[in-house]
Amino acid sequence: MSGLDIGIIVFYMAGMLFIGIYSGKKQQDSDDYFVAGRKAGVFSITCLWLSSWIGGASIVGTAERAYSMGITAVWYVVVIAVSLVIFAFTFTGTIKRLSTKLNLLTYPDFIESRYDSKTRMVATICTILGMIGFVASQFLAGGSTLSALTGWDSKVSLIVVAAVITFYTAFGGLLAVTYTDWVQTVILLLGIVILGVPLSIMHMDGGISAIQSLPDSYMNLGAWGWPSIIALGLTTLFSFYTNMDGYTRCIAAKDVKTSRRGSLLAAAGIFIIAVSATFLGLSTKVIMPDLPDSRNALSYLIIHIFPQGLRGIVVVGIIAAIMSSADILMLTASTNLTKDIYQRYINRDVTDKKIRHLSTCCSFGIGFVALLFAMYRQDIIDVLFIALTINSAGLFLPTVLGVCWKKANSSAAFYSAACSLAVVLFWFLGNALKWGKIFETDSFWPGLAVSALLFFPISIWGRQTPEEKAKLKVFQSAGKQGGKGE
Repeated sequence: MSGLDIGIIVFYMAGMLFIGIYSGKKQQDSDDYFVAGRKAGVFSITCLWLSSWIGGASIVGTAERAYSMGITAVWYVVVIAVSLVIFAFTFTGTIKRLSTKLNLLTYPDFIESRYDSKTRMVATICTILGMIGFVASQFLAGGSTLSALTGWDSKVSLIVVAAVITFYTAFGGLLAVTYTDWVQTVILLLGIVILGVPLSIMHMDGGISAIQSLPDSYMNLGAWGWPSIIALGLTTLFSFYTNMDGYTRCIAAKDVKTSRRGSLLAAAGIFIIAVSATFLGLSTKVIMPDLPDSRNALSYLIIHIFPQGLRGIVVVGIIAAIMSSADILMLTASTNLTKDIYQRYINRDVTDKKIRHLSTCCSFGIGFVALLFAMYRQDIIDVLFIALTINSAGLFLPTVLGVCWKKANSSAAFYSAACSLAVVLFWFLGNALKWGKIFETDSFWPGLAVSALLFFPISIWGRQTPEEKAKLKVFQSAGKQGGKGE
């Protein structure tokens, strides 16, 4: 890359750091830090959703898989768009109404307000582990992209990306995330969709029809393997209901109508990016069919077809996608540590100022742990799948049925979520250590099976305390309530 391109990248990163510092000075209380004062508009919610779910795995990982497998790669991002539409119509209103009525701030708050503190702790552990995995996947994508395009050492690139994201998130909170996501969403769409797709078409002999020259297997939507595609679809859908960053968006919206509209607009944008990223991977296969490393397919394409200056803009678009996903995930895990563990179990009387300072420190700690995990595990999609499974397999049933099923009780929620988490972690360990062929099965399936086998019988045969029955009435009321603003 030219000095101009690298200058654009450095200027962009410096701008993100400036926004983080600026946002930190605007904060007045923890509501500003964690949920942007609960007054975000449709555009902000759209950008927050879009930038959160469209990250390194969505752009870099999808292009890589399209290069090596074909159009089946589109599933990874398409299932995100479909899942967000379902979530928008079924759950955004419930979350916003409950958060307003009960002053909820986090997903574990949501769980405890329906069940008990034990189940809250399991939800907190799952969320923290999942968020660290999500952040690590974005660090990996950012590091590999920066290294391939600039020639910097891969570890140095990984550390640079991790440091910038961690710094502006730790100091700026959700205000910084919101402001940076406005910029990052525009740059992402400009670099990948508006510039990337047309330029790749221009550089293929025969234009878009050149895609047809690829092997027939590249046109097979099921080439990834339907069991894996279905598992990915379900884990993604379920994770919307158990991912704390989704709750953060609903809570941050100024009302139910804003939350739902922002979600639906983001889903449309995600679908466009799914098709664009897949197309760029296929284009790279046509233009450069024998790359030594498919993981950097998109980077090679950018170097090959983009002129100086535009390269820098497109790279910034990719890095923007990565950063805008990692920042909210890091903030989410930080919120879990400070609000759901420290304030809930260690120091209930902690001051608002100390909570914000502690969250800053926790963000740095989470960034460091995620960096170590990224250095240990190098496959972007693999790391992301691990995070999705930890976050969804055991918590989906207690979360959704806690709103709509009157028999769900705290014992069922606790044992199903805790045992499912244990099984998922055991399955990952068995797969890593090659204990047997059975452990090659996606860990989502045994995790979900254990959750269901415990949740339903314990709910049916167990009893609810008077306190649980009172909580249930509040949840059912929020789930059914509509009215003005929706």
